Amino acid sequence: MRIVSTNFIPDRSRPGLTTTAIGAVDLQGAGGNWATVGQRSRGGRRVRRQREKRKGKSVGLRIGTLNVGTMTGKGRELADVMERRKVDILCVQETRWKGSKARSIGAGFKLFYYGVDSKRNGVGVVLKEEFVRNVLEVKRVSDRVMSLKLEVEGVMLNVVSGYAPQVGCELEEKERFWSELDEVMESIPTGERVVIGADFNGHVGEGNTGDEEVMGKFGVKERNLEGQMVVDFAKRMDMGVVNTYFQKREEHRVTYKSGGRSTQVDYILCRRGNLKEISDCKVVVGESVARQHRMVVCRMTLMVCKKKRSEIEKKTKWWKLKKEECCEEFRQKLRQALGGQVVLPDDWETTAEVIRETGRKVLGVSSGRRKEDKETWWWNEEVQDSIQRKRLAKKKWDMDRTEENRQEYKELQRRVKREVSKAKQKAYDELYTRLDTREGEKDLYRLARQRDRDGKDVQQVRVIKDRDGRVLTSEESVQRRWKEYFEELMNEENEREKRVEGVNSVEQKVDKIRKDEVRKALKRMKSGKAVGPDDIPVEVWKCLGEAAVEFLASLFNRVLEKLQ
Repeated sequence: MRIVSTNFIPDRSRPGLTTTAIGAVDLQGAGGNWATVGQRSRGGRRVRRQREKRKGKSVGLRIGTLNVGTMTGKGRELADVMERRKVDILCVQETRWKGSKARSIGAGFKLFYYGVDSKRNGVGVVLKEEFVRNVLEVKRVSDRVMSLKLEVEGVMLNVVSGYAPQVGCELEEKERFWSELDEVMESIPTGERVVIGADFNGHVGEGNTGDEEVMGKFGVKERNLEGQMVVDFAKRMDMGVVNTYFQKREEHRVTYKSGGRSTQVDYILCRRGNLKEISDCKVVVGESVARQHRMVVCRMTLMVCKKKRSEIEKKTKWWKLKKEECCEEFRQKLRQALGGQVVLPDDWETTAEVIRETGRKVLGVSSGRRKEDKETWWWNEEVQDSIQRKRLAKKKWDMDRTEENRQEYKELQRRVKREVSKAKQKAYDELYTRLDTREGEKDLYRLARQRDRDGKDVQQVRVIKDRDGRVLTSEESVQRRWKEYFEELMNEENEREKRVEGVNSVEQKVDKIRKDEVRKALKRMKSGKAVGPDDIPVEVWKCLGEAAVEFLASLFNRVLEKLQ
């Protein structure tokens, strides 16, 4: 029976555990949640929820780690697993991809990776679509260590992916890995959250005698030398080994299975002070994306300040003006909005607002949602069905390790590879066939632009840093920093160029802009370009014909008169 007190007070001497206000006894529930026994305070859960509600809101994250063996041919399958298991952030190891870039793997997930050899090592971090725009910085240290900083509603979260050398590697290589990981941790400010997902290739072991401050007692088997390195690192950096704090069945603690061996080598670590934000951590079973390793996932809750949600940008479908029937309807509705007049009003603000409003009513607006992912258009029902059968075969083999089940799983693995290869080839053959058409050419350019966009680490500059390198998120601190920057920039003394004296300025009257000049300029302008701040594309002026020419010529001449 579990007796749970609702008055939780963190026990600083034992991070991750909680005690009650009066003489509590620490226990741990079988389900993995912290439980305490003690005196119940007045108000209970309702008071605590109200107190947290006043402070701000919480954001739940599911963060995991997985040694994938190789990313070749597994990108879309991995995205499918993350989507099904509701994993937001995933550290991956042994990607075996050469390069230093980012890439979309389908379903809105994006992989940031680094590797120097296509046959060994390589690390990466996969993010869900909603967190991709929150990336502030990516540090690729080596093919065994990389880190990624992102902002989650004002909270700085650092995700580190690590892949330690295997047991048989040289001691020098192991020391280099831990030195690189130490440098990454030391470069992160103490006030920021850190989560490490890594394949440490070591066993921290069951029990925690003498190491209670950095780990729980729910490891697997006995500790080895590499596992001791993990514990020593946790002590140096004041971190906790999250896997070991939650009592689970052995099946949900074992992260590696090969032959007859079952052990725990993949771990999630976080700062000891943030252990209270971790509510659960376990191994995900029943997936077949990796042969030997299993995904470890923890549930983390961040308390963040309430912010006004940014509205989804909806754009007018101006591209519909390419059709003559839409163009004619737009002209008629605009004429009705102007009271039956053919000539546009001289006032720019009035005319622009009427045009925008008519465009929204006649042409409609976009939903603001993401378009279909062109990178994985080959992900068809046949491929998904093959992967589902492979997953079931893997589950069957895990439960009953007979030679027959093993051969069935191996055969389905080969079949999945063939199905993926056939689906990709078919999709690209169709693209090559369509290249002779105008639509096919547009698809090709769209795909190239998407790849270029996905290859960038930081999508947009969201925040800036202060003098000490700390990230500023509040509007007031950002404005203050920009003020300091420009004060220094504008008041700094620089060498001045000598001006030529005695230069006579030429004064002459500028002729008015003629309608035929405006007409020729509109004809030369290309359609399909991005709109400016006024949200009116060139297609509108081309659609309105002579009425637009007269209005623009009059507008330009009024501007010209004010400048003279």
